[in-house]
Amino acid sequence: MQPNSMMFIDPHIHMSSRTTYDYLVMQQYGVVALIEPSFWLGQPRTSAGTFKDYFNSLVGWERFRAGQFGMRHYCTISINPKEANNEALAEEVMELLPLYAGKEGVVAIGEIGFDEITKAEEKYFRLQLELAKELDKLVLVHTPHRNKKEGTTLSMDICLEHGINPQRVIIDHCNEETVEEVVNRGFWCAFSIYPNTKMGNERMVELVRRYGSQQIMINSAADWGMSDPLAVPKTAQLMLQCGIPEEQVRAVSYSNALAAYGQSGEMKEEDWLNPLPVDQRQLYSGNSVLRGQTPVYDAEQESLIIR
Repeated sequence: MQPNSMMFIDPHIHMSSRTTYDYLVMQQYGVVALIEPSFWLGQPRTSAGTFKDYFNSLVGWERFRAGQFGMRHYCTISINPKEANNEALAEEVMELLPLYAGKEGVVAIGEIGFDEITKAEEKYFRLQLELAKELDKLVLVHTPHRNKKEGTTLSMDICLEHGINPQRVIIDHCNEETVEEVVNRGFWCAFSIYPNTKMGNERMVELVRRYGSQQIMINSAADWGMSDPLAVPKTAQLMLQCGIPEEQVRAVSYSNALAAYGQSGEMKEEDWLNPLPVDQRQLYSGNSVLRGQTPVYDAEQESLIIR
């Protein structure tokens, strides 16, 4: 498989932590759409205003940056499990969520769930599940890095307790010890291909070989850590090289993400199959992504050419 011979969706990547060059390279490797979940920025936020600015960047600046390279950007909105432990701040952020969850391009409430599996995390998990029900939103669940199996099972139990349809829930950061239960209970099963932790691409090949592609999707979860924004196309390429049928590779790296998040009504394949023309002369609040580079634009909607 050569770059651009297949289309890919990265349904979990934190572009706020990435450079504009990452957008360019992802586009060249066939990534046509991505989803950016709300997450922890690496250090605690100390006021609701910092969440407000962050949410504004997800629904504004990042959508613009992606569009400058012919890619579609979607996002999810939430207070993440780690920061839910600051209950005073979490209460303020809960007031913000309805203001952003209904904005264009927001496909789910997430990441929500557990980090250390505390009472506070469970409280705001439940509150955000109720918000998702009220707003008819999908749910993206973060499963903990420690006590993975316990946290995953508990997360699914709570979703079902709140009457959430499993087909409207994506359980993320799955691994070998959780995949079977997640799939058998009818939830979407997402794997983060993240170097040294979470899920390696060689391991992912073996999981698809064993379990197939139904209800399974892969993502990069690329953020400020040691991560790879090309994890989806690279893993897809490795799968093909290892003899995984192309239809299964396409399912886990493209069509399952579209099927899951397409339920939101915000994400449609036509968004990138029939895109608006790229015009890098455009500005966002007076700012350009180019930093002095020559802009690319095509008024006749020809294929995007990166010069």
